Amino acid sequence: MKRLIPVIAVILGWASAAWAAQPAPLTTLHAVQAISNAQAAQGPPVAFYATVTYSQLGAGMSFVQEGSDSVQVWTNANLKLYAGDRVLIKGKAKPSFRPIVLADSITVTGHSPLPTPVPASFDQLNRSELDGMRVTIRAVVHNKDVKTYYDHAGTLLHMQMDGGTIDAWVDGDDPNPNQDMFDNEIEVTGVSSGKLDGKMHHIGAKLHVSSFADVKILKSSTSSPWTLPVTPIDKILDTSHVTDQTSRIRVRGTVTFYQPSSAMVIQNGDNSLWIMTNTEKPLRIGSQVDVTGFATLHDNYLALTSGEILQSSIYTPIAPKPMTWRELPNSKSIFDLVSVEGRVMMEVREPTQDEYFLVSNGQVFSAIYYHPYVRGSPTLPMKQIPLGSTVRVSGICFPLQKNISYDHDLPADILMRTPGDIAVIANPPWVNTRHLLLIVGLLLMVVAGVGIRAWALERKVRHQTSALAKIEQRRSRILEDVNGSRPLAEIVEEITELASLKLLGALCWCQIADGARLGNCPPDTASLRIVHQKIPARSGPPLGAIFAAFNPSAKPLAIESEALSMAVGLISLAIETRRLYTDLLHRSEFDLLTDIHNRFSLEKRLDAQIEVARQNAGIFGLIYVDLDKFKQVNDIYGHRIGDLYLQEAARRMKMQLRSHDLLARLGGDEFAVLLPMVRNRAGVEEIAQRLEHSFDAPLVLEGNVLHGSASFGIALYPEDSATTDGILNAADAAMYTVKNSKRQVEVNLI
Repeated sequence: MKRLIPVIAVILGWASAAWAAQPAPLTTLHAVQAISNAQAAQGPPVAFYATVTYSQLGAGMSFVQEGSDSVQVWTNANLKLYAGDRVLIKGKAKPSFRPIVLADSITVTGHSPLPTPVPASFDQLNRSELDGMRVTIRAVVHNKDVKTYYDHAGTLLHMQMDGGTIDAWVDGDDPNPNQDMFDNEIEVTGVSSGKLDGKMHHIGAKLHVSSFADVKILKSSTSSPWTLPVTPIDKILDTSHVTDQTSRIRVRGTVTFYQPSSAMVIQNGDNSLWIMTNTEKPLRIGSQVDVTGFATLHDNYLALTSGEILQSSIYTPIAPKPMTWRELPNSKSIFDLVSVEGRVMMEVREPTQDEYFLVSNGQVFSAIYYHPYVRGSPTLPMKQIPLGSTVRVSGICFPLQKNISYDHDLPADILMRTPGDIAVIANPPWVNTRHLLLIVGLLLMVVAGVGIRAWALERKVRHQTSALAKIEQRRSRILEDVNGSRPLAEIVEEITELASLKLLGALCWCQIADGARLGNCPPDTASLRIVHQKIPARSGPPLGAIFAAFNPSAKPLAIESEALSMAVGLISLAIETRRLYTDLLHRSEFDLLTDIHNRFSLEKRLDAQIEVARQNAGIFGLIYVDLDKFKQVNDIYGHRIGDLYLQEAARRMKMQLRSHDLLARLGGDEFAVLLPMVRNRAGVEEIAQRLEHSFDAPLVLEGNVLHGSASFGIALYPEDSATTDGILNAADAAMYTVKNSKRQVEVNLI
């Protein structure tokens, strides 16, 4: 017995030390709320009592409150909790917008009165001062939408408070589904929560309401909206009235991207911010800056508008965060400075940008460099990267779609800051079609020298090698056709024939998604063994599938998967390349903002029209258009409204033209109209007057009423000039004469 005493003492000591190593749980809700996100990341245990103020059935999310302390709790989605339940919660803390609790167990110990709701203002909710608390608000209903969330019905109320808009999610069925509630003043009691974007930034407030019993109508609308008098469409803005009390703020960070007179990105730690600015001052990437402006939501992400910049002498460049292609689409990385590796598939030079198409793990994305604009200076040559090279690209992770939502993957490209942001890290692989053909030829020469004893083996090897060479030759021809003008259907049919050749004559065909069936499909497939593979797309649903039919008694071969995979890769490349070519062709000739012809397209049409006019001894007209005071629109309303102004101006002018006339945007606020069919100068002047009258009605852009106008210059071929540059210059000079006359009139009026 005495011998066991030391052993027992050691065991007890070890158990005591192990018990002491466990951190003590947080036993009150106040203690849980007092920890920071950094402390919550350690996962401290919790065990506390609280009262449930809201529980979303089926989602596993609840809010609990104790006095003035509250927290969000996540648990098993099948657990049913109700407002007023008194519960014991055990689990661990976890970081989020603020610390939350992941519950291992929730025990209902009884029922208690709900905490008294706190009257809340919009500013308190918008600043998250009452996050997770039971609150009461007063608001006016704009509309309501019945929705389903986790198989449970509910109603989303969109409301206007004094200070801004807020949403409230009300669980359960609406007791009065036919009641519009439009313009009713109501009182809503629920739990305050926040809307978050993909970077865990707070972008708005909302309420979680248990039932319509917590929604009280304080003042009903005096009339139904369906009894209001009908307002003419062109008069609807007469009822608009907005009071914006957004305060100017100042932020600080390191410049990671800058495009003068357009936008910049700053980063501070893990946070990055898109800033819309009109400044053209030179800024050094890596400099620390202070930016003042107004907070806004742009496509559901935080941004700063009307940015003014103060550059400091502090230089703290940020190293790009290495990422894989799979990590790049995560919305938490939007606007961060990142670096990604990929293989160069294509290079495209455009008037305003250089674009490199990269492939990584079979997925394609772009790296874009915008040309810096310096008046009178030519654009630098595009940095040439050998196709097939593996490169590392650094830049800003930029989303390709709008309305970014919380924790949601979305396609993204890389915005480069300088041409040096793309660097070759590995040259193209040595193995290619040409080298393979050389190897095949060498093998044929070696086989030719084998003696009579190896004649049978030589014949077999020659036959197999010849078949391989034919497959590689046809594959090479297909790759050449992919980049040519051969019809896509013929290319796909040849790919199915190549797969059939590789499968020793098995019937192969391709079914294009929402399209044709191409290849050799047997009339009766039920009696055959069918093997197929889907054709993946760069993004979205598959492009289709390829099929092969075999005798059901034949054993499956390993080459089946290899041959179909080869065909899938070629068909995917053919379809995606044809789509990419169509898109690139459109981009080369059309302005991306207004979707009308660009300068390059106009000059090409002018050259062709001059040739036609020379052949037929004909004439044609050209109108040069310059929007008046467009810079003031950008300065006063910002580039967003400026872009909408350009789109609306282009749309109105296009409506005044004939089907054979061509409207083009030359750049900035300058446009031109090519009139191939006119009889004289009076005909050109008549169309110019129609274009001028298209600005008579005010432009209504996102609640702003703008009165636009433009100056027009007219030139007639060959009276004013017989060359492309000459007639453009003549129309431009005529336009400036008109514009100067307008300015002189304004000066005289002053």
